[in-house]
Amino acid sequence: QVELVESGGGLVQAGGSLRLSCTASGNAFSSYAMDWFRQAPGKEREFVAGINKGGTMTYYADSVKGRFTISRDNAKNTVFLQMSSMTFEDTAVYYCAASTLFYSHSSPTLREIDYWGQGTQVTVSS
Repeated sequence: QVELVESGGGLVQAGGSLRLSCTASGNAFSSYAMDWFRQAPGKEREFVAGINKGGTMTYYADSVKGRFTISRDNAKNTVFLQMSSMTFEDTAVYYCAASTLFYSHSSPTLREIDYWGQGTQVTVSS
């Protein structure tokens, strides 16, 4: 079992930056690819960014490419999402997720996620 806990959410102005963190329990963190998803009010949960087990490959949704950066520190069992140039459309609950598979050219489906964090609210104001 892996428990994921997100932190770093909050209120940020449009054009600003925010850094999310997700820390995993246990000793199996490096066995999982990690992803960030988000869900805005009234919308489906959508993929944001993914990173492979070793942190050498990443994949981003087109909507955040060039603005968001995913990274991980396996020694600290933590994955990060650095968000910049944020817009109102980035407002959502952000979830970190762990999966046994990583796709270099596409996002995982929701059914392929093994563990979910509880989510952290990100609100972008104008």
